[in-house]
Amino acid sequence: MKKIKINRSLFAETSHSPALADMVGEDQLDQVIDFCFIANPYYPTRAMVRELARKMPEAIKAYPSSNPRLAQQELAAVLKVNPDHLILGNGATELITLVEQELIDQIAIPVPTFSEYLEKLRDSGAAHLYQLPTETDYRLDLMHFGDWIDQRNLTAALVINPGNPTGQFIPRHDMLAFLKRMGHLQLIVVDESFIDFAGEEQASLMPFVADFPNLLIVRSMSKHCGVPGLRLGYCCTANTGYLTRIRRLLPVWNINTLAELFLSMLKKTDEAYQKSVRRIVRDIRYLYRNLKNIPGYKVYPTGSNFILLKIENGLTAQELQYRLLEGYGVYVRDCSNKVGLDQFHIRVASQGRKNDQRLIDALNSCRGHLEG
Repeated sequence: MKKIKINRSLFAETSHSPALADMVGEDQLDQVIDFCFIANPYYPTRAMVRELARKMPEAIKAYPSSNPRLAQQELAAVLKVNPDHLILGNGATELITLVEQELIDQIAIPVPTFSEYLEKLRDSGAAHLYQLPTETDYRLDLMHFGDWIDQRNLTAALVINPGNPTGQFIPRHDMLAFLKRMGHLQLIVVDESFIDFAGEEQASLMPFVADFPNLLIVRSMSKHCGVPGLRLGYCCTANTGYLTRIRRLLPVWNINTLAELFLSMLKKTDEAYQKSVRRIVRDIRYLYRNLKNIPGYKVYPTGSNFILLKIENGLTAQELQYRLLEGYGVYVRDCSNKVGLDQFHIRVASQGRKNDQRLIDALNSCRGHLEG
């Protein structure tokens, strides 16, 4: 294929992956597959997108509702939770920022992790980093983590389940045991943005929020619903004090009209959503099996829709990223800037069986080119 021209300078400007359109330009977008994109590729359905497009003219001329409870009820009906326990945010990042500002004093954070949980808290001195061990594939040992927290007299803890970028999944019975043990903490934040991709029907802690007053669950709808452009996220807690403190900081109309329309579609399209999740689980298992067969890479176990790899063929993550993007139109996540990882890790997300095969072939070709 024709070599892709990229703007390499953008990689130094953000801790997140640069937007593909910014990096390669609109004229080359159809030649590149974005494996950094860790969102549901099968949802919303085409019918949902057509419905949103049909209502776009009136939606952009109307203010969103000033009563967030209406949208909360739409979401709660799908999640089967108390709507009073939900707060909707303009993306999960809005809620993460408010939780960090309002509720956190000193928090234990396993690394590597999602950068939004780390950067501001680290700069303020509130983050205490717990390094996940490479010898156990970055699995979080919750009992050891609990001991580590208590030894330092910390007041809060973060658990991302499944982990990002590690992909490691913690079964619900282990999470419940941790919550029971750590009831003395002021706050336990559990990010479940990828929990639906774990391949287990009963994985979430949502049904148990009323049992643990220090539990606050965060989810990004960008990830499991595949709508990052709508900026939708939510948190769930039964702690009325936490709910009050976060809500008073939210601006009016923080959820836009199109996002409200999307929320109104969730209940009637839940079957399609569940079908999309099952398809992703099948895809990621296929991708995992095939990546394991390529020499030169350590492929970590995953309970999510993405996989962490360590490069063991002499290339750095940045070198491999450039080579894949420019030569094969394949965009992977260089994890060199993730605290807790070195310069030899990449993350790839499943983008459907056909596209995943292109990634597999490209990684094989890069290996062969290097050996030659």
